[in-house]
Amino acid sequence: MPEARSATGRLASSIRRIRSEPAVTQTLRSTAAATIAYAVALWLSSEPAPLTAPLTALLVVQVTLYSTLTTGIRRVNSVVAGVLIASAFSVLVGLSWWSLGLIILASLIVGYMVRVSEFVPEVAISAMLVLGVTRVADTAWDRVLETLIGATVGLLFNVLFVPPVWIGTAGASITDLARRMRQLLIRMGEELSDHVPVETAAARLYEARRLDNDVAEVDAALRQAEDSVRLNPRVKEGLLNRVVLRTGLDTLEICAVVLRVLARTMTDLARERDGALFDPEVGRSLQELLGHVADALVSFAVLVTSQVSESAQAAEDRLAGELAAAVTSRERTANLLLDGVRHHPDHWQLHGALLTEVDRILDELDPAHRSRRLMEELDRSAREQREKYPRITRVRQWTSTKRQRHTAAR
Repeated sequence: MPEARSATGRLASSIRRIRSEPAVTQTLRSTAAATIAYAVALWLSSEPAPLTAPLTALLVVQVTLYSTLTTGIRRVNSVVAGVLIASAFSVLVGLSWWSLGLIILASLIVGYMVRVSEFVPEVAISAMLVLGVTRVADTAWDRVLETLIGATVGLLFNVLFVPPVWIGTAGASITDLARRMRQLLIRMGEELSDHVPVETAAARLYEARRLDNDVAEVDAALRQAEDSVRLNPRVKEGLLNRVVLRTGLDTLEICAVVLRVLARTMTDLARERDGALFDPEVGRSLQELLGHVADALVSFAVLVTSQVSESAQAAEDRLAGELAAAVTSRERTANLLLDGVRHHPDHWQLHGALLTEVDRILDELDPAHRSRRLMEELDRSAREQREKYPRITRVRQWTSTKRQRHTAAR
């Protein structure tokens, strides 16, 4: 029985993990929308196999509502433009090598004219497909109808069945990145009092450099999360969520860069010294300092990704405690390194670099620095919103003024 319950728990956990994957959700949603579009096209179109409708629905249904209303609409424009071009060519000329060249040229030119951005090639692809399967103008117009059916079904599908909000997935990615950085710092701290070959120190440097790839993956997940909260009725504070996560990732990215510089400093020390990097007492102090910094990174990530106020307050308290312990450990380590400079005066620059890099990470994780950066980003986003949509801003100001006057009249 315990084994059965354990297996059931693992199965349920696997199902939850699969359902949380954007690729799985997108696959199921696209399949459903394309099937519905085909059924509607069979009912409204005279074509026996209206495949253009599910094709358009597949192109329109995106992983977020915002991308559906932006990327999806551009894709619809590209398909419709291609079908219209093919309709005109089906009336004037047949399909030959020179007409194919003309339709590709005309499609690409029209694609740039209708501003479908990255979907310009899809105008030519749609035109070639339609011209290849039909030579009759009436049938080509049926393709236009199928395209409009697929586009309408795709848009309504994402409006009625709003895509998930991927804030949790992006938050988990940010936390995982902080934990990987923590593990690297812990390993670096454990080697400070031992004999560290240059190859081992260089391996840590390569690990730090690979964090750039991790940051890029988290950035992609965060961009998807940012799109998922735009125009999404499930989210009340979309701008705040986007800015909090984005500034948090920016901070971790800066810390990853500093961590790479720290690993380079360790590698230079290993190259200069034939033996342990530091005396045992200095090594233990530095290990303690890096441990506090590592824990502060994870506490910062938890604070950034906390959605509940109580959890955020607990994470902020843990972060403040880790930063306070790190500052205390930093002062003790600085005094020990100063004494070590008297024995190794040639390496004073590397000792100073270690403290400078640790100071930079602590400064980036400081709650006051984060609050200031958060307010700056919120002000910048609000200003850009006002400049981009001045009419909406004026309507909001007018509505707010009327509400205030109505409240004062009461």
